[in-house]
Amino acid sequence: MALELYLDLFSQPCRSVFIFAKKNNIPFVFKSIKLFEGEQYGEDFGKINMIRKVPAIRDGDFTMGESIAILMYMAEKFRTPDHWYPADLQKRALVNEYLSWQHTATRMHGSKIFWLKLMIPKVMKTEAPKEKMDSAIEDLEGSLKIVEEKFLQDKPFIAGEHISLADLVAIVEIMQPVGAGMDVFSGRPKLTAWRNRVQAAIGKDLFDEAHQDILSAAKRVDSMDSSKLERFKPRIVKMFF
Repeated sequence: MALELYLDLFSQPCRSVFIFAKKNNIPFVFKSIKLFEGEQYGEDFGKINMIRKVPAIRDGDFTMGESIAILMYMAEKFRTPDHWYPADLQKRALVNEYLSWQHTATRMHGSKIFWLKLMIPKVMKTEAPKEKMDSAIEDLEGSLKIVEEKFLQDKPFIAGEHISLADLVAIVEIMQPVGAGMDVFSGRPKLTAWRNRVQAAIGKDLFDEAHQDILSAAKRVDSMDSSKLERFKPRIVKMFF
């Protein structure tokens, strides 16, 4: 039985899992879960992941969530090329270091920009507070500086000469605010050159396929049924107002 991947490509972690599986020719069935329509709250998906988050996988009778764990599971089960999750202790440590750091940095800060610029105006019928937007931009810029100066330095990729899970997770997170209309690469030649190397290593067609939803996010959000977004109001008020 083929691996089942439960994904919504609006989601950064889902894009990393999707790209990794396709790039490594891992057979899988794409199970679409539309987050903004609340499909993660359905009874059937609850049996796959009781936390009701994507990505999630089913491999026979085995199910699990959490994108980083899923990426590691696929890397080990399908014996993908070593550069993705190196056997070398120190190279693997560099990958793990970035994966451990990003949750409260690039992931969180890129997501905030997406919500502040696109989702809050749609759901709340008002612009996000300026001080919240300014703070989010400052936080994101700080994280991008750390990516360049600490994690990349003068290396082609985070763990050295070849792309790894760290680069894959980093690029999908950094593309999230791009989908909200923020050019995060402007004025950052090192980050831009790294993005181009990552895109080339993944393959432009696959990179574009994975990001087509997020890069057309403004149009897609505008066409969303507002009544289906009401469930997000309490969370938005708690986090941003």
